[in-house]
Amino acid sequence: MIKVIVAHIKTDDLEILFRMDSGYFDDDIIETIESAGCQYLIKGKEYPTLASQVTAPSISFIKGDEGRETTELFTKLDTWDKDRRFVVSRVLKPEKDRAQLSLLEGDEFEYFYFVTNTELPSEKVVIAYEKRGNAENYIKEAKYDMAVGHLLLQSFWTNEAIFQLMMLTYNLFLLFKADFAKGAEYRQQIKTFRLKYIFLAGKIIRTARSVVMKLSAKYPYREIYEQSVS
Repeated sequence: MIKVIVAHIKTDDLEILFRMDSGYFDDDIIETIESAGCQYLIKGKEYPTLASQVTAPSISFIKGDEGRETTELFTKLDTWDKDRRFVVSRVLKPEKDRAQLSLLEGDEFEYFYFVTNTELPSEKVVIAYEKRGNAENYIKEAKYDMAVGHLLLQSFWTNEAIFQLMMLTYNLFLLFKADFAKGAEYRQQIKTFRLKYIFLAGKIIRTARSVVMKLSAKYPYREIYEQSVS
């Protein structure tokens, strides 16, 4: 899949960054991205090889924003063929979890591991990955509001064509929100827009010179709808 993605969008002046969760923390996947000449930022798993190194007395963490401390090291897991750059972030555990002191150094912290071939400073690596959280919202909206997860046709290529049309529609919707939505409406999802402006609790009234939508007095978004079409 990585090779297919790169083949479709790779150009000489385009830098591709694969930002992935820990499910893709795998030597074969990373090597495939490297061989394609792309960058990656992948959340790692807390394997003993990593945990023992970052809690060693020789490792120093740099304090950053929001109580975050970061460090980095070049190392490899036991099954890997070469060293790679790891960025490690740690934050203090909640006070109730630190109430009972541990004999282990650094046990009062919660650690997060990232492997990357970017040249970003350590803290910016962590911040760049955290932006992935908003991508999860897009995935959920496409899955539940656009029914992307319910493509059940027997033909793979037919499903792909429908999926591409769904993504086109979804991207047009995001552009529409960016251009016209204001305030809290910008954060509203497709279902809410449908309820407000498509699935209207009203009926068509045809007069001598015009056709109008007569809304029910109990329609909850009546005022907003009337303002949008006025």
